[in-house]
Amino acid sequence: MTNNNQIAGGAAPAVYQCRLPLSRQTITRVAGMLRAHLKAIGSRWRKLPPGRIAILVLAHLRHDQRLADLAGGNGVSAPAIRRWVLEVIGLLARRAPRLQRALNTISAAGGDAVLLDGTLVRTRRRTGTQNRRNYSGKHKAHGLLFLALTDEHGNLLWISAAQPGRSSEITTARRNRITARLREAGPGALAGLGFTGLDDRPEDAPVIITGMKATRTTKLTSAQKKASALLSPERAAAEHGFADLKNWRILTRLRMDARHATRLLRALLVLTSLEITH
Repeated sequence: MTNNNQIAGGAAPAVYQCRLPLSRQTITRVAGMLRAHLKAIGSRWRKLPPGRIAILVLAHLRHDQRLADLAGGNGVSAPAIRRWVLEVIGLLARRAPRLQRALNTISAAGGDAVLLDGTLVRTRRRTGTQNRRNYSGKHKAHGLLFLALTDEHGNLLWISAAQPGRSSEITTARRNRITARLREAGPGALAGLGFTGLDDRPEDAPVIITGMKATRTTKLTSAQKKASALLSPERAAAEHGFADLKNWRILTRLRMDARHATRLLRALLVLTSLEITH
């Protein structure tokens, strides 16, 4: 009895090539990180070498290639690539700076201020009780909320843990104790109107500067409008940081389990920093 491994009908699968727009240094760094991890855990054999695994994982993150498509073109199974993706994401996420470390780095470098902003990473519509929690009324879409700090040039410094899409930016900032951490480290922060009221000492020792918001009963004066207009160009660099992050097309609409979202965003922060430095 012989096994026939050919596809039914005798048609060979069509495979195409696609350029991976990443620097050689980034690919080498990820491959070296994976190679060291495999040595540390005593893994003696993988279906593909670490360099090839790194390319497949980065292709999935950069182009949002479906796992089954990557698997079929490289002679491996989709579950194997899924395990490799989670493994590499975990290795990279460990190298992402936490909030206090990022602020201390800016302070040691002589930085006076950071930029604080939030973004929604869209996800598939959830089922059951998770459906309403992840729906953002502001964006009219399902997703997860993340806060980020950037320097004055828009380079990402820190990303918060994922919060349900219905969460507000100011509540998420309070949960992460951003105001207290800024006072401990030294630098101030520029933020949008969504963070109005976050600073607990705005009169005598402000550490978070936001624009001014008009209400139904209180209108802004011309001086207040000019002050808010002057602040907007300074905050624009934060959008460049999110744009760099969302060049990773896996964030177009996240299909991964939401419990991996925090590690994914922090891994992409590390990869984005590698691409910018190289």
